[in-house]
Amino acid sequence: MAISKKQGIAVGVGVVAVAAIVGGIIAAVNLNQPSEAAAEPEETSANTTTEEIEWFHTDAVPEAVAALEASGFEPIESGKLTVAIGAFVPPLSYQPDGTSAATDVAGTEPNIGSLIAEGLGLEYNPQVVAWADWPLGIQSGKYDIITSNVTVTEERKELYDFASYRQDLLGFYVKSDSDIESITESADIAGLKIVVGSGTNQEQVLLAWNEELEAAGEEPAELIYYDDTAAATLALQSGRVDANFGPNATAAWAAVETGDTKLVGIVPGGWPLAADIAVGTAKDNGLIEAVSIVLNKIIEDGTYTELLEFWGLESEAVDVSEINPPGLPAS
Repeated sequence: MAISKKQGIAVGVGVVAVAAIVGGIIAAVNLNQPSEAAAEPEETSANTTTEEIEWFHTDAVPEAVAALEASGFEPIESGKLTVAIGAFVPPLSYQPDGTSAATDVAGTEPNIGSLIAEGLGLEYNPQVVAWADWPLGIQSGKYDIITSNVTVTEERKELYDFASYRQDLLGFYVKSDSDIESITESADIAGLKIVVGSGTNQEQVLLAWNEELEAAGEEPAELIYYDDTAAATLALQSGRVDANFGPNATAAWAAVETGDTKLVGIVPGGWPLAADIAVGTAKDNGLIEAVSIVLNKIIEDGTYTELLEFWGLESEAVDVSEINPPGLPAS
């Protein structure tokens, strides 16, 4: 299925504003988990010349189908995989302009859900769900799985099983012609003016880095706060600020669509510890092993990479899908 890529781009600055709010809320609740150092930043890329939104597909994976049958799991609707998805912001999930059906909701998260369904030999049955409603919906059996940018936490693992498929990352973005090439540690932000969301995890990162700078006798970064994302974007483009620091996914999309910004640094979403984005399903229902088999198959054959590259999120790729990886600890 192909939908005009320019559909839904009409959301424009308004979508980016919502993205910042949603991403800020999600990031704000992220805590910490052990991790390796953040990966070296890579500029995201996507096919910006195409006029089409591409849906990536796969065949049924025999090992996954066999695992599903052996598990005894029964889909909510026979022959279908009912997938809870959001319809929030690109590139994660959004309702393209001029469409209304759940099957038209595009982005990385719906396509991950459809790939899992195909890999299990089931029909993709998406259901658009408000963020606050998915936990009860999964627990009550209203939905088989959720693919909606859910971060793995130890608290959530008490009620759900997870199979990871993306890293939860924060990104530093600067003007595309900026002389700033890399921000990976406190020394890199000395004296810079950086836009950040108040009360978010990314703000906590900058505050901690400023403490390091001050302890070393260096000039701290100046944190700049905007209630209006359009004003923040204008401030960056006009040179009144040096960088923007926030959720990587939505910022990566904006960089791809406008060409006005570039990625110069990545920080784990649970800094100083890592965080995983994962498929979620009800605890011990037998489904997660088969889901993970499908995810690892599409990672291995390159379908997964093509999907993330199309949406500009290759910097968030994982090498393998893990079942119930370490989650962010409770506060």
